Amino acid sequence: MATPRIFHPSPIGKQKMIELSESAVAHLVRVLRMGPGAPLLLFDGQGQEYEAQLHSTSKKSATAEITRVVRQEPEPALTLHLGQVISKGERMDFTIQKATELGISEITPLWSQRCEVRLNQERLQKKCEHWQKVAQSACEQSGRCRVPTIHPPKTLSQWTEATQAESKLVLHPHNQKPLREQTAPNSLALLVGPEGGFTEEEIRQCQQHGFDGLTLGPRVLRTETAALAALAVLQYQWGDF
Repeated sequence: MATPRIFHPSPIGKQKMIELSESAVAHLVRVLRMGPGAPLLLFDGQGQEYEAQLHSTSKKSATAEITRVVRQEPEPALTLHLGQVISKGERMDFTIQKATELGISEITPLWSQRCEVRLNQERLQKKCEHWQKVAQSACEQSGRCRVPTIHPPKTLSQWTEATQAESKLVLHPHNQKPLREQTAPNSLALLVGPEGGFTEEEIRQCQQHGFDGLTLGPRVLRTETAALAALAVLQYQWGDF
């Protein structure tokens, strides 16, 4: 069995013994049935990964002994912030999971005029917590040590006005300039709309706040496909692909 790789939700620093989270206990002890002495890897979400061993276990708690620092993940070559209009069902989960695997740094779920998802405050809070866990799990699987931040949802106008990045792109055919002709940025904000696209009013708003257009060929892509295809292209052009 491969050594389990687990997210630890607080900085480990120079601690030698740590208390594992409830979710880690459930996975390691109750699902994998691991006991004291079993090896595991822990990462803190901020770039550090540690080699450890289970020290003590029970049905509801477990401790791990840190043996050494395995690696320090460097800062990303390209800091990517995805503004994604919320999509239905599991599509948003899929987008967050795969965007995390592709190296995203931040994700902000957005409301737009053609967004078909409606959530009350209680359900929205649960969704945000769930999306952050999706990102954490994707880091465990993909070998990342930095967990992307899932921001609270905003309206499109709030996000376009507040977002700061060296380059800002929206998936829409306006003001297009080939990526190879652009200066490589250190930070980039990518805006992806709903299935029905943005309204003309929303596109004008994006332009007013410095968002240039980006297209991905002649085919019409679903919103989750478009986001991931664009992130892959941007990572290849300016990031670490």
